[in-house]
Amino acid sequence: MPAPPVVRLAVVDDHPLFVRGLELLLPATTDGRAEVVGSTGDASAAASLVGRCLPDLALVDLHMPPPGGIRAVAAIRRTTPRVRVVAMSGAEDPAPALEALRAGAEAFLPKTAEPEELLPPLLAVLDGWAVLPGHLLRALLRPGRAAPVDLDDEERAMLRAIAAGRSTVEIAERMHVSERTVKRMTAALLRKLRVSTRAEAAALAGHAGLLGD
Repeated sequence: MPAPPVVRLAVVDDHPLFVRGLELLLPATTDGRAEVVGSTGDASAAASLVGRCLPDLALVDLHMPPPGGIRAVAAIRRTTPRVRVVAMSGAEDPAPALEALRAGAEAFLPKTAEPEELLPPLLAVLDGWAVLPGHLLRALLRPGRAAPVDLDDEERAMLRAIAAGRSTVEIAERMHVSERTVKRMTAALLRKLRVSTRAEAAALAGHAGLLGD
């Protein structure tokens, strides 16, 4: 069987030891399935770095000197929208993580995670999943956001599937459509809900009581 593809990562983080640790440990702990192909400690250079090395994923530390990690996330999403962004932080405060999700991050991972624990969530993000720690998901599900309105049965089914964390392939199989159609329907649903990520869509589904339907 062919070898699984290598996940190529760009790291935006102003802590050299953390970056160097990822460069050394990720290939070793993932049997060569993940590697760092570029890094910068300057948030203002994040978009240009990602544009040059075109990784599969960009890992962005949220607590960086100005212009900061949130703006780095937004700049990457604006200039290279096909690159998925994973926000990271060593702090417990969920507020910056929520801001990062609204800026276009696909996931959030704590910097306390061990390198050998990173590959499964990174692969899940590449497959279209929103990956969030439990405390952050609970923060997203707090009341205060408007509930989804005027959704037809197909859109409600799509929203429930997204909230359940189903992959594009799984949704396509369940709805008996192509993966391309699922991606198009997902993009249209996010626009209708006025959110930018699957994580925010899942939060709206929970707020509207759709998770148990």
